[in-house]
Amino acid sequence: MASLRDKQIASLKRMLNLNAPLSKSSLNEPTWKALVYDRFGQDIISPLLSVRELRDMGVTLHLLLHSDRGTLSDVPAVYFVMPSEENVSRICQDFQNQLYESYYINFISAVSRQRLEDLASTALQFNVVSQVSKVFDQYLNFISLEDKIFTVRHQNRNAISYYAMNKADVKDIEIEAIMDTIVDSLFSVFVTFGAVPIIRSPRGNAAEMVAEKLDKKLRENLRDARNSLFTTDSMQSGQLSFQRPLLVVLDRNMDLATPLHHTWTYQALAHDVLDFQLNRVVFEEKSPQDSQQSGARPKPKVKSYDLGPSDKFWMNQKGNPFPEVAEAVQSELESYRASEEEVKRLKSAMGLEGEEEAASGMSDTTAKLTSAMSSLPELLEKKRLIDSHTNLATSLLDKIKARKLDVYFEVEERLMTKMSLDKPLMDIISDVDAGTPEDKMRMFIIFYILGQQVTDPEFDQYSLALEAAGCDLSPLTYIKRWRAYSKMSVMPNPYGGGGTKRIGMFSKLMSTGSQFVMEGVKNFVVKKHNLPITRIVDALMEMKSDQETDEYRYFDPKMLRVLDSSSIPRNKNPYQEVVVFVVGGGNYIEYQNLMDYLKTKATAGGNNKMICYGCSEIFNADQFLSQICQLGKEI
Repeated sequence: MASLRDKQIASLKRMLNLNAPLSKSSLNEPTWKALVYDRFGQDIISPLLSVRELRDMGVTLHLLLHSDRGTLSDVPAVYFVMPSEENVSRICQDFQNQLYESYYINFISAVSRQRLEDLASTALQFNVVSQVSKVFDQYLNFISLEDKIFTVRHQNRNAISYYAMNKADVKDIEIEAIMDTIVDSLFSVFVTFGAVPIIRSPRGNAAEMVAEKLDKKLRENLRDARNSLFTTDSMQSGQLSFQRPLLVVLDRNMDLATPLHHTWTYQALAHDVLDFQLNRVVFEEKSPQDSQQSGARPKPKVKSYDLGPSDKFWMNQKGNPFPEVAEAVQSELESYRASEEEVKRLKSAMGLEGEEEAASGMSDTTAKLTSAMSSLPELLEKKRLIDSHTNLATSLLDKIKARKLDVYFEVEERLMTKMSLDKPLMDIISDVDAGTPEDKMRMFIIFYILGQQVTDPEFDQYSLALEAAGCDLSPLTYIKRWRAYSKMSVMPNPYGGGGTKRIGMFSKLMSTGSQFVMEGVKNFVVKKHNLPITRIVDALMEMKSDQETDEYRYFDPKMLRVLDSSSIPRNKNPYQEVVVFVVGGGNYIEYQNLMDYLKTKATAGGNNKMICYGCSEIFNADQFLSQICQLGKEI
């Protein structure tokens, strides 16, 4: 089954082929063209198509719409932009300046009639009507980061952030605009999927507003039979799907603990402590002189790597606990060294030590050397990947040691699974060497959200200790009010079983010659437990009766007459495909938890299930904490 990402890539490639179906001849001899995008278009394309792939599609130049662009009168231009007033007026300016031979205009989401008329009148005015070859609505208004994770936008995501929805002075018109942006993106997702979902959402929050608006938008599109985008869905996807997908729309307020959690898996850890955006990680490499020189330090080298589906090591390891990843990097390094030694040995054997010996072994050695040489490009690529993951894992290890992240992870796992703590929380807050003030605040918020009732004197005592540790107490003001309104405080244990079990030190990594000095870092076997989002998805996907999800609203956009949610005939079978979307932002911790849940399902025999995770923005814990901090300051 083609993933959302595969379908989005196919749509982009078709667009770059001047909106004609791809054929062998178009791939062998592509039409050379310029690609003009805005920042939103750039964010959609960059995780999906490399510069090389763009060149294979005939793109010789890719330029930002609002940059200074010279005239290329003999080159067609493919535009991929949002249908904003600013963008349309800039395209009209291009018509006026007659920049390109022909114009293929692709809007990321549907353009309004008014703006289309503006384009048409400008084309008439400057006599370029014959050069405007095509104008398309592409419905690609979302960013596919991997096969099973997407986000609404990266650029200007503050406009639809958790803070923007929950700030004290938010106006109804602003909320409407945020909801419309999210609905437009989800509509694009299902047009790309080629399927009309059944929608479930909790009552009385932003998720319900999104579900209602999306239901209305899908219903209106289906009603207009001539222009419906869903009439050829089964043909388009190349398969006849007898079962429709389920869309679960949730509100970030259902769980504020998980986004603040210190994590232990490779991808989520990289996102938490390094600059990891749109599948690209950027970090400073620690130079060996740093630890030795007290004088002028050399400028640290900034490294950046693309961590996408083309990186096999990343795809295999991103969901694993960090110590396992460090071991895997080490064993990959050892296998590479062994291959390298083999090539060197064969080369020296070809140096012919003794005449007779050489003659007998010559043919055998030549065959081996030929085989080794043919695998050289593969070996060099392996070396590049190993180097990048060695540098990345080393950088993560430095952060773990400097901030004692293993300690925070263990404490929070115990809090989330209601296990007793090894030492009082106050000791960690007071420990000057344990992490940053933000680390301490994150841990305390998780304790406060999930802990038993904390008395006011106890709360004040913790607040004083946090203040002494350098924490800004604004987030606590907001969380205190949030908890008063939230049902979370009365829920038994929203995080299921789990916890951590410490095991002996990293066997391979403690050996001499290891790249990673893991001394002083704990190793855990993380017992799998379902986060609140995974429990909700499990209950809705498998049609389980659950006190919380039984109350969820049910929308079926294919029912052309709007009925009361309770009287709509409901699907009785478990769903095979689920898209779960979090309004207010998501993170790699929840995504990984859902993927782990799918794996356990697969081993239990339900291996044809699919879950796709989406959110209005992907933030790490510090970014989310700063939003809560802003909200606290406004109270």
